[in-house]
Amino acid sequence: MFRTRLILSILLFVIGCAPSIQLGASPDLGARLQVKLVDDEAMSALAILEQEFAARPVDERQWQRLFSAEGYLRLKQRENYMKRTFTDADFRGFIQSDTLIRRTPALRLAVAGFEKVDASTAARQALSYLPSGARIVARLYPEIKPHTNSFVFSQDSIPGIFVYVDPARTPAEFQNTLTHELHHIGLNSVCRSEPDTSLREPLRTLVYRMGGFGEGFAMLAAAGSPDSNAHYESDSASRDQWDRDVANHEANLRLLETFFLNVVEGRVTSPDSVNALAGQFYGAQGPWYTVGWKMAVTIEKVFGRSSLLAVMCDPPALLRRYNEAVAVWNRSHAEKLPVWTDRLLALLKTT
Repeated sequence: MFRTRLILSILLFVIGCAPSIQLGASPDLGARLQVKLVDDEAMSALAILEQEFAARPVDERQWQRLFSAEGYLRLKQRENYMKRTFTDADFRGFIQSDTLIRRTPALRLAVAGFEKVDASTAARQALSYLPSGARIVARLYPEIKPHTNSFVFSQDSIPGIFVYVDPARTPAEFQNTLTHELHHIGLNSVCRSEPDTSLREPLRTLVYRMGGFGEGFAMLAAAGSPDSNAHYESDSASRDQWDRDVANHEANLRLLETFFLNVVEGRVTSPDSVNALAGQFYGAQGPWYTVGWKMAVTIEKVFGRSSLLAVMCDPPALLRRYNEAVAVWNRSHAEKLPVWTDRLLALLKTT
């Protein structure tokens, strides 16, 4: 019931400060982890920038090497999927811009840093928050590109993690966000990849889109513990923003509940409308993140991690398990948590 074609999230880059370790699986992870570094787009773009930075002419073959790179072609595929204009001519203009050329020395260090990424540590942490049988198979694409976003995208069997090359990011930030993205990929390997055809529309699409709570699961996996702040590695402004958003848990839960009820009670009837409304709860780190994280943390603290893993692939069961955890939590904690209404849970169970 979780999205497989497209997961948008912030994935940032680290300069090479970690010990030099070949990207890939450690022996104990075996076939559960296969992450391949594909840096041909970044290396080809950097080669051109080095020529421009030194005021030397760029051979046309260098441009063709860039435009035929796997990382470039898959980036173009993704932008076309998003219905965004993406042409070789426009990209050439971006590479030749004075602003980018001046950044060549910093980009040189950043691209080299990818050779020192330890994916196995991030993968172990992600796998510890995944149901048994989960596998993480992906390609990691460092990208020198116009837009500063990073994301996971796949239109075939192997997801690609597209990473905006940003030399300003720290090793801790990258480790956290790499774990986040690897968790998404692992979760998709064990959860339903398409909407449940046994459900009628628009409930079918709604339950599928409730996979958005996976953003909160990934935040918890990246933090490594329900006792850790999900932004422990971030700057104070990012932590403060996260803390403020989490403090609005009840309001955000009610926003999502209103959306869910509007679907199951027939006020929203089109799958397209369900998709459009669900998309509004992402943002940089909107209610899918914060409510998903709060539910996951509460379930793990009350019932243990295995109880959380058991409902990760079943959003209606997740809501019920969270309510059960809150019933226990509220008896012994000053912080009183909100619950999903019985009306919603009954409709999700019987519709």
